[in-house]
Amino acid sequence: MNKLYFIYAGGTIADYETRQHMFNVGDNMLTIDILRHGALQGGIKYRGQIEADLTIEGRESMDQVWMALADQVECIITSPFSRCSIAATEWAKQNNIPCISEPRLSEMYYGDWEDQTAEQIEQISPGLLQQWRKDPTGMRPPGGGESPEELRQRIASWWHETTESINDKHILVVGHSGSMRMLITYALGLPISATREIDMPYACWKRLRHDQSGTYLSTPSTDHKLK
Repeated sequence: MNKLYFIYAGGTIADYETRQHMFNVGDNMLTIDILRHGALQGGIKYRGQIEADLTIEGRESMDQVWMALADQVECIITSPFSRCSIAATEWAKQNNIPCISEPRLSEMYYGDWEDQTAEQIEQISPGLLQQWRKDPTGMRPPGGGESPEELRQRIASWWHETTESINDKHILVVGHSGSMRMLITYALGLPISATREIDMPYACWKRLRHDQSGTYLSTPSTDHKLK
């Protein structure tokens, strides 16, 4: 069974095993599927706001998730970067549904760390990346990078605008590791440090459900087997 994280009005997080009687997905439930882009050419780097092309396998892994979602999603909202937006636009055209490019869902700007490997970053900023990976709260990548607090602010702006204006819809958000982990933690009322506890590999698919009683996170791949 799925593990479910539910935010109560008082802000306490309870960890439960999903059971049918716990959540009745009613008419006012907003479902947000979250998909990180697939693997990129050039290997693993802190791409940030640098454009990068998907590998063939990276695109295929995204398409595989889309095939499991295509008959459910009513709207796609995507980061404007091509590793997200190209696939999102094509899927929306296939299903004749809206596709919205949303700059607030862009990846964090990493300053001097942009397009660098972890090894290269260690040379640029000795010891900082290790600290960042433990808890980036209050930090900022050198060279005018974006702080986690600034990322959280733009993610929060999008979250409140969306949840206050949309209900009873099923949307797909296509984004990046950093911005999507921040989205999940903000939606669940967790601190910035919790972003380091969320696993978000390439083409990772997670689901948020939200209504007036709260927000919870599930792992939809345990509900919907990919073909």
